[in-house]
Amino acid sequence: MKVEEYTKFRAKAVLSGGIGNVMEWYDFAVYGYLASTISGLFFPSENPLAALTNTFLLFAIGFIARPLGAFVIGHYGDKAGRKNALVLTVSLMALGTLLLGIMPTYSVIGVWAPIGVAIARLIQGFSAGGEWGGSTSFMVEYAAERRRGYIGSWQQVTVATGLLLGSITGMFATLLPQDILESWGWRLPFIIGAVLIGLIGFYLRLRVPETPKFVEIESAGQKSTSPLAEVIKKNYKEILLALGFTVVWTVTYYMFLTYMPSYASVVLEIPSFQAFLSSSINLAVFIILIPVFGYLSDKYGRKPFLIASSAGFLVLTYPLLYIAGFGIQYLFLSQLIIAIMLAMFSGPGPAAIAEIFPTRVRYSGLSIGYNIAVAGFGGTAPYIASLLISTTGSRLSPAFYVIGSAAATLVTLLFIRETAKEALR
Repeated sequence: MKVEEYTKFRAKAVLSGGIGNVMEWYDFAVYGYLASTISGLFFPSENPLAALTNTFLLFAIGFIARPLGAFVIGHYGDKAGRKNALVLTVSLMALGTLLLGIMPTYSVIGVWAPIGVAIARLIQGFSAGGEWGGSTSFMVEYAAERRRGYIGSWQQVTVATGLLLGSITGMFATLLPQDILESWGWRLPFIIGAVLIGLIGFYLRLRVPETPKFVEIESAGQKSTSPLAEVIKKNYKEILLALGFTVVWTVTYYMFLTYMPSYASVVLEIPSFQAFLSSSINLAVFIILIPVFGYLSDKYGRKPFLIASSAGFLVLTYPLLYIAGFGIQYLFLSQLIIAIMLAMFSGPGPAAIAEIFPTRVRYSGLSIGYNIAVAGFGGTAPYIASLLISTTGSRLSPAFYVIGSAAATLVTLLFIRETAKEALR
């Protein structure tokens, strides 16, 4: 296929590459926004904060499987192609989401209920371990030179779109009468997401061609015969850079975009509807700004925006959490500033991390570095935040976790070259 023919498929590649992210983050958002309801159904307790903490522990369990998915699906994506791997990930994601939606509660099957949720989360985690790196590789490898920041930023747009859809769904679910919400209303978002987004994603990914960069190395006989072994042996330094690069990115994502609504309603005691509305509006702002910063990173480089974002979280997280406790107006302002800082990282982020690795092992290396960071630091962030608050009694204690992550990524960025003007390896 000629270059101009690939250009015709570029928009479809962005859409099909990102649809799995929409499902993954839609599910995570719904889980986060309905966590207080789910906690009562699967962890009956007289202490609401303890039940919520256990619910987020189940949320974190899914991240145990992410590195395994990164190793297995990343290897498969570098060997059999990005397209085949992404068809697999969206299918598994749909299965895990459907299982969550039909799982009997604690009152029906007792302890098997949280165990069943854990199994569903493990399936989701395994597929997510191959989804992020695959969709990032897919979009960046389809992008024209000097457009990788902008095209790659749409990977994050799809992530945030999933969060926004989950946010809106969760917001309206909370408006249902309490008895309907607790009996079957909470199930609908999971079932709808699994069936609708899953089928659309499966269809789109079957119909888009393989990336031109992968076809290029395959045609030249340069495709790796053992991607996993090769990336660990020859590219371990790049994996470590990708890990450090991801730390603040993943912690802030899960802390502020997934956990924040529950934090606002349970800890700050802001009405749930107001908390959901604030999060949804700022998610929309976040979505609009992501491609703006992706575009600017193609013109001015990735590192200035990455460094500014990390430094912002280092300095501003504590005061932003402090003022958020003064009421809904201050919560909204805090979330708005956080959305801007996070967009500064998320715009150039996909291209920057993809450019660390050569094409022959990009899927594997990117997936491993990113998902180890997500499993170790990001996916556990809501649980750690709840645990810190319940242990210390301070609603500001999660700020120090974010500050530490920002410092780690700032140090990592010192060792990463500027690659915006360079050809894709």
